[in-house]
Amino acid sequence: VQLQASGGGLVQPGGSLRLSCAASGSIFSIQSMGWYRQAPGKQRESVASITRSGITNYADSVKGRFTISRDNANNTVYLQMNSLKPEDTAVYYCYATKAIPYWGQGTQVTVSS
Repeated sequence: VQLQASGGGLVQPGGSLRLSCAASGSIFSIQSMGWYRQAPGKQRESVASITRSGITNYADSVKGRFTISRDNANNTVYLQMNSLKPEDTAVYYCYATKAIPYWGQGTQVTVSS
């Protein structure tokens, strides 16, 4: 499984960004997809996940601000990020799970004025 993430960038506090992650290759039986992030000097943390049936889970720090969605037909997962804060600054990594997790390359999100 190959994962291609896109959509990161620089945004002011309070702004929005939408991340996308497209899966290709051996995509049969992909179950959960989602996003982790890693800020400088911090451990990687889970941001949001979504199952094939659409059950979502969010980190407390992003609830009410981020929305994860999934297009099963196109094997793509999205992360809509609103009301961004400087503490959301991190490299965001998408993943997909089958028997093992697969990771995409990171995309940088910087929230700064």
